[in-house]
Amino acid sequence: MRRVTMGIYTMENEKMSVTIADHGAELVSLYDRENQRELMWQADPAYWNRYAPILFPNVGKYYGGSFTYEGKEYPEGQHGFARDMDFKRVEGNGDLVKHRLVSSEETRARYPFDFQLDVTHLLNGNRLTVRWTVVNQGDKTMYFTIGGHPAFRVQILPGTKFEDYFLQFAPDVDELSYLLLDTSSGTAIADKIWPLALNDHRYRLRKDMFDKDALVFDGGQIQWAALALPDGSPYIALESKDFPNFGIWSKPGAPYVCLEPWCGRCDNRGFAEDISKKPGINALAPGEIFEKSYDIIVY
Repeated sequence: MRRVTMGIYTMENEKMSVTIADHGAELVSLYDRENQRELMWQADPAYWNRYAPILFPNVGKYYGGSFTYEGKEYPEGQHGFARDMDFKRVEGNGDLVKHRLVSSEETRARYPFDFQLDVTHLLNGNRLTVRWTVVNQGDKTMYFTIGGHPAFRVQILPGTKFEDYFLQFAPDVDELSYLLLDTSSGTAIADKIWPLALNDHRYRLRKDMFDKDALVFDGGQIQWAALALPDGSPYIALESKDFPNFGIWSKPGAPYVCLEPWCGRCDNRGFAEDISKKPGINALAPGEIFEKSYDIIVY
């Protein structure tokens, strides 16, 4: 079933109802109908005024607040501009909705490449697939990173605390390692690796675990991550097969956690070369298509 309202598109089945906004092609509601609870963070500005923004054409920050391409500097803020732009809804049919953003004079002033970005949401049972399709519509190689940033509610059961819940990882994941961000520049401290010790593939949430911003996981370590109830059973998971990077973040003290699948990430601290030489950058030749998808799973 679908419902279309000005600016939003809602799809639902027996398990859940999902709503996607045209602005930013952003998932703004994921309601678990079976358990009668909203699972998306509802953008309370007291903590963080977003739901699940798409990060394009950059994940995180550039060192110094800009990138260099062919000798010219282009200032750009954290996470790029797509999340703050109105997408065109180009398809809405039952359990699928597709939004499109196309380069313009406005975007070319900030990012000198011609592109088409499609964001597709597909509802299937207890899964919501989010698919990105990037087309290079220009005559030169384009460089970008792209990521998801969905925020999920914690403390979904009455009388529980943030620290009662767990991060849960795949059964074959016994340990993880992560980078931290240099808080002054918002870029990765790449020469210092921290261990994340797991107990039965889980890690209990702590109030202070995001005091130094996001935890950054490189090397394709996380292909599946979940939030689990106090009894250890997952209530929502994110599956991101073959994604090279993953972030986990929350605003300190806030009752949500972001599970963030990324293809590329923020600069390393001190990086000052041409964007084409950035570690982990995606390079797309003229006419080529980049496609990637992840699933949000409701239990």
